[in-house]
Amino acid sequence: MSAWEIFGLHGKTAIDLVLTSLHFMMLSLLSVGGTLATAPDMQNFLVVIHGWMNDAQFTSSIAIGQAAPGPNVLFVALLGLNVAGFAGAIITLVSIMLPSSFLTLRVGRLRLKRADSLFLRAFTSGLSPLTLGLLLSTGWLLTAPTRGEWGAIVLIVLTVVVMVRTKTSPLVLIAIGALAGMLGLV
Repeated sequence: MSAWEIFGLHGKTAIDLVLTSLHFMMLSLLSVGGTLATAPDMQNFLVVIHGWMNDAQFTSSIAIGQAAPGPNVLFVALLGLNVAGFAGAIITLVSIMLPSSFLTLRVGRLRLKRADSLFLRAFTSGLSPLTLGLLLSTGWLLTAPTRGEWGAIVLIVLTVVVMVRTKTSPLVLIAIGALAGMLGLV
């Protein structure tokens, strides 16, 4: 990607940017388990509905964003950069961060005032299954490009078993996955 392409809008109009902003603002309010939990809907919006990027670009953006130091939400800026250059990166990142940050601030203050509220306790307890479902959906989406390959299936099963049964660092599993990819096993 050249410098001009980074600052250009990649053929997107102001309407496209507004629609993207509104969609990512809505996803911000659903990102209970973290922004990555809403990746399936981001993929649907950017890849399936609009065709602004392909599955490989989407998955690569997430992988690079997760591997980079800093907050996990950075993959959203990479998605925006791929879709609409620098303006897309700013719009997607601000849109995904503002609504949830505002809501968190408001609910946090409310919890301090009304810690004994049955509604707030029920709301907080109800978020756990929602978060788990969103994260499972994200995992399913991210395995889609390699799901039919035997090496990928073995690697996925191995990763799940090691993560559930041991306290092995995820970085070790990422390194094993990278090695398997370099050897052409996945």
